Amino acid sequence: MKTRFLENEYWYGGAVYEGYRQPAGEDSDITWDFRENPTNNQIMPLFVSSKGRYIWSESGFQISFQKGKIQAEGPDSIILEEGYGTLKGAYRAAMQKYFPFHEIHLSDMFFRRPVYNSWIELTYYQTQENILKYAEEILNHGFPPGVLMIDDGWSPYYGRWKFRGDNFQDAKWMIKKLHDMGFLVMLWICPFITPDTLEFRETRDKHYLIETPEGKARILEWWNGYSAAIDLTNPEAMQWLKNQMDELMDMGIDGFKFDAGDSCYYTAGDKTFREASNDELSRLWAQFAEQYSLNEIRVCFKAGGYSLMQRLCDKRTVWDETGIAGLIPDTLIQGITGHPFGSPDMIGGGEYTCFLEGNDAACTPEMFVRYAQIAALMPVMQFSASPWRVLSNEKLQEVREAMALREKYLPQILDAFEKAKCFGEPIVRSMEYVFPGEKLERVMDQFMVGDSVLVAPVYKQGESSRVVRLPKGRWKTVSLDKNDEDVMILDGGMEIVLGYNHGLIILERQI
Repeated sequence: MKTRFLENEYWYGGAVYEGYRQPAGEDSDITWDFRENPTNNQIMPLFVSSKGRYIWSESGFQISFQKGKIQAEGPDSIILEEGYGTLKGAYRAAMQKYFPFHEIHLSDMFFRRPVYNSWIELTYYQTQENILKYAEEILNHGFPPGVLMIDDGWSPYYGRWKFRGDNFQDAKWMIKKLHDMGFLVMLWICPFITPDTLEFRETRDKHYLIETPEGKARILEWWNGYSAAIDLTNPEAMQWLKNQMDELMDMGIDGFKFDAGDSCYYTAGDKTFREASNDELSRLWAQFAEQYSLNEIRVCFKAGGYSLMQRLCDKRTVWDETGIAGLIPDTLIQGITGHPFGSPDMIGGGEYTCFLEGNDAACTPEMFVRYAQIAALMPVMQFSASPWRVLSNEKLQEVREAMALREKYLPQILDAFEKAKCFGEPIVRSMEYVFPGEKLERVMDQFMVGDSVLVAPVYKQGESSRVVRLPKGRWKTVSLDKNDEDVMILDGGMEIVLGYNHGLIILERQI
């Protein structure tokens, strides 16, 4: 497929992780090879244009945007459609034809309350005592209960999805206690099985595992070492896994965090129950996760429109696009590729070493607060590192203020959530999506919640103000204090420098 840029045309899509390099314009010189997902995040074989065009293929493809020329090639036919007027028009046309939204049954607790993940505080040392302590500290520090994810380390090994008896003396009682405290409880799982175990021998002998071309169980390498992989194309293998998860839900577990499943861990040419590419195996893991109303998944291929809470991949604790500066553009690309129910990583970053004393790359209090402020009006706000452990009382108060602003705008977030469920619209929307034709195509560091709330977080180190691009119309600045005399009515259609207002710059569109 070959075409040329239209005048003042910009393109968005493909890999969520590449949000910081988007949109591609006439002056771009960039090639993306998405024939297999090279990232640890969501990817769709879709690009949409500010001039109402879209590019789609059923498989991943390579695409080049080079000085006004666009060229794409892949294993399947690549479709170019046009005539839909705007970015929103192109997205809606592509979505309705190629990935109409499934029935969305995600729990609204993801959006009403914070998510707390035990990983940063406990890493692989998940115990009943430590989980309960973590939950109690959340409440004791004035944070509301929400969804509590118990991360990797709660089971004896991969494939035996039962609480390990040495660290969880009475898991059923613990789950009830967490419920009584107001939490919903999720567990981390992966599609792998530890070798040299009873479960490995059972699944190997039943051919529930991915096999090498020679017919032996494939032992693959991933970040936790070496494991066998469940054959996600085999219905009996998936029922074997689901039976274990059903037992956990009978104990009171509410849902699961579906980790791993990255295309890069699989080996092309291996034997499966039915033929599947590495990307297809990744998609099947997402499809399996979809049956639970409480789920989280980090990486997938062509799962736009699925009933999934999809987190951005672990961000580094740095100020550039691999860290905090990537949160907004990546989330905007999530929305425009059919993944609206997103979480912008764990606040402060998901890499636990960045919270260890003596680490030169440690998350600073300023950075932690900025993460929290950016996440505050995103669809899902997820903590892992305990704010009260890493922050002074003054900085902790800034996080509380960000959470208060989220509470203030929860009706708008929930309204956008409902529209996403019904119509496939993004929850977090780019300026170009809501205000076409106002030369806002390149604005990827501020966003709209729905069509009426503009959010412009400060995300640069040492700064307390920033340039905000105001679309045409009238805008009202926002404060937590309803009687704040600093509230202003501003005329749009311009750039303006605004300072912090309780940690976030928020403006309401006046209709």
